[in-house]
Amino acid sequence: MLKSQIESILFVAGKPLALKDLARLCASGKAEVEVVLEDLKNKYNHEENGINIIVAGSEVQLVSNPKNKNIVESLVKEEVYSELTQPQLEALTIIAYRGPITKLELETIRGVNCSLILRNLLIKDLISVEEDKVIDHNRYRVTSKLLKHLGINEVEQLPDYDKLSKSESLTEILEQTNNAHDV
Repeated sequence: MLKSQIESILFVAGKPLALKDLARLCASGKAEVEVVLEDLKNKYNHEENGINIIVAGSEVQLVSNPKNKNIVESLVKEEVYSELTQPQLEALTIIAYRGPITKLELETIRGVNCSLILRNLLIKDLISVEEDKVIDHNRYRVTSKLLKHLGINEVEQLPDYDKLSKSESLTEILEQTNNAHDV
């Protein structure tokens, strides 16, 4: 069971995780996690496998096999440089005018789950995240890369920024959502 949990967590994380955090998430001891990680490394870290487990210091990550670097880079490059979809543009506009904004606030305004959209905008480096210690309260804002692309120096230079960034109806909706979420 622990092996399955670790595989799932590493697959979903997509970033290095501290061994202590992995142990905490699995409600297990660090020594047990280290034993399972060695087993997973023996299972995956072979030339014929597409994924590897790497442990660097006190962090562990599931990564693609280095031998597949070129094909993986071409996919990532395609994702990064592909055109934005309508939902991505909508989310990006909301983040630009209302940011920094939480995922919950963005989803309240849009009325749909925005996890995949946020992931794609992060990959494209159009938004950044300000991490908070409270789960699901990270705040998203546009990056300087986006501002540079738009030919502006700050979000306040966006068209009708003063009017749209302070929309009273949106503020009321967000306050109701935040109050309901705090209860």
